[in-house]
Amino acid sequence: MKKKISLALSALFLLGLLAACGGGSATNNASGASYSKGNLTFTTGGDQGTYYALGNVLAGQVTAATGTKVTAITSGGSQANILALSDGDAQLGFAQSDVMAYAYNGTNLFDTPVPGFSTVAALYTEQVQIVTLDPTLTNVSDLAGKTVSVGDAGSGTYFNAVDILNAYGIDAETDINPVYESFGTSADSLQDGKIDAAFVVAGAPTNAITSLAASKDVYLIGLDDDHINALINSSPYYTMNVIPAATYNLPADVTTVAVGAVVIARDDVEEEDVYNFVSGAFENLDAVTNAHAKGAELNLDFAASVTSVPYHPGAARYFAEKGYDVPTK
Repeated sequence: MKKKISLALSALFLLGLLAACGGGSATNNASGASYSKGNLTFTTGGDQGTYYALGNVLAGQVTAATGTKVTAITSGGSQANILALSDGDAQLGFAQSDVMAYAYNGTNLFDTPVPGFSTVAALYTEQVQIVTLDPTLTNVSDLAGKTVSVGDAGSGTYFNAVDILNAYGIDAETDINPVYESFGTSADSLQDGKIDAAFVVAGAPTNAITSLAASKDVYLIGLDDDHINALINSSPYYTMNVIPAATYNLPADVTTVAVGAVVIARDDVEEEDVYNFVSGAFENLDAVTNAHAKGAELNLDFAASVTSVPYHPGAARYFAEKGYDVPTK
């Protein structure tokens, strides 16, 4: 009997050692889920948007260049990505700069602050693109009474659409016929004549619009300086931006506004994994650019420029090595 008890205690002791040592391959998070160190899920966006296309390139490059494996997956966009991180379903995610500020402060899309996430790096600007196949729609005011896709319900695109329509005195729920569609579905609806215009907030060129422009004459509705200045004054996360005509074979350059595309991470992701993500991307920009045109826009000055949400320690370590002092919690 004593021998059996001794063996049982020994087994429990060995299990404890295994949990302490071998169990170190996973990190617990607030939701009770866990992730394997060195294996990150990166939630991006719709499969025809820039988030997903560039996210796959970054995931592949980081995986090839470092000891961290990154897997990019599709998602419903910024809000969905933040909630996925909060629920422990992903460790990295894309978010518009405005939406992550909403989450961090508990405004607009979020009733209360969302804890537990940090900035990894700002990557590029995302233009607000108001797409149409109707050349008579030349001003935002022309959208009154029209059927317009305003992005997925609750997405960052939706709130950008609301901001811009409001700036022109148009209510997004009553003055237009709103539909709530992803970039790819919006492009299909334009192609089929089901909608008159669509808001697409993504880095130009955007796959969904490029594909549409391959078979149709595409037009972008621009914003005038007065409305842009008023919008920036009320919502300073916007910046003025010009989309060159050559982007989609447009009749002329189009002036619009843009927000930032930022990668965020759960606070409890290992410092080394986040460091590997940032270094794997920014130490191999030529390879990233060869695979996706947006790589040409990535630079350290912009990457380290976020002030609304503190940086993850792993990202801060990389930027410190490059001479940048970023805010941390």
